[in-house]
Amino acid sequence: MSAREAVEDLRKRMGQAIIGQRDVIDRLLIGLLANGNLLVEGLPGLAKTRAIKALAKNLEAKFSRIQFTPDLLPSDVTGTEVLYKSGDETEFRFDPGPIFANIVLADEINRAPAKVQAALLEAMEERQVTVAGTTHKMEPLFMVMATQNPIEQEGTYPLPEAQMDRFLMHVNITYPPVEDEVQVIRLVRGEEIEALSEQQGTAPPAAPTPIAQDAVFLARREIAAIHVADAVERYMADLVNATRIPAQFGDDLKRWIEVGASPRASLALDRCSRTHAWLQGRDYVDPEDVRAIIPDVFRHRLGLSFEAQGEGVTPDQVTAEIVRQVALT
Repeated sequence: MSAREAVEDLRKRMGQAIIGQRDVIDRLLIGLLANGNLLVEGLPGLAKTRAIKALAKNLEAKFSRIQFTPDLLPSDVTGTEVLYKSGDETEFRFDPGPIFANIVLADEINRAPAKVQAALLEAMEERQVTVAGTTHKMEPLFMVMATQNPIEQEGTYPLPEAQMDRFLMHVNITYPPVEDEVQVIRLVRGEEIEALSEQQGTAPPAAPTPIAQDAVFLARREIAAIHVADAVERYMADLVNATRIPAQFGDDLKRWIEVGASPRASLALDRCSRTHAWLQGRDYVDPEDVRAIIPDVFRHRLGLSFEAQGEGVTPDQVTAEIVRQVALT
């Protein structure tokens, strides 16, 4: 099975577990193939956790879940040195925390204080954790998928900008159409019937073999070879630069943008655009790939002014205006 066939199989399996969220599935796959971390945001009950677990379940990967709470400690995430005694000898050994997995679900990440959130920074950016002066490397396949609820403010700690910038994309999950919600009802009802049958001793259906990690690494090598024309590279850079000099692109952008995107936005646009093109079956990046992915790349990187927030302007609206103003040269 080729890398493309394996990824298409993974996409199909996820689609069977998550009804009506094709864009979300694609964004999770882009994050996986682009070797980045994702921030997934949506109202309660919109299958954020289910989507991430569906990815981990169908992939040959170790999965761990960290439920973020206000009393969580950094060592609860990274692990700590533990004193072991053997006879007359004692020694400290590192006891790895839940961050040492292939796919890490940081559930409701904004419920933990900044000190705990900061414990993720080194792992997310450098793929390593340093405890007691010793550096511990992460697995070659490693990604953090964090979720947060946008409507609850009590007992939450907004993520600092430095950590937000380390997420490759900020993915929004919205309500499904009514037709898809009917399918969700039927899907969950069927899962309940299977669970009851299993409790009564009936063997559950055999689960398909998980997709091997090698398929992900092979896909990444193919994505690295995707051609990006000079004009498209300049287009990406111009889009990011427009967030830093908004006054040159109209009065609205001048009023709306207070802080522009960092160079990480350009790198994310390049990686995500190449991955999007690969998923579309092309060996080159089209400007439409850039436009398709730019809202997810810019959503958490634009610092909006108080005036924009007061007018109810969203980062997606600002991004749409930037795309409208910046020309492909």
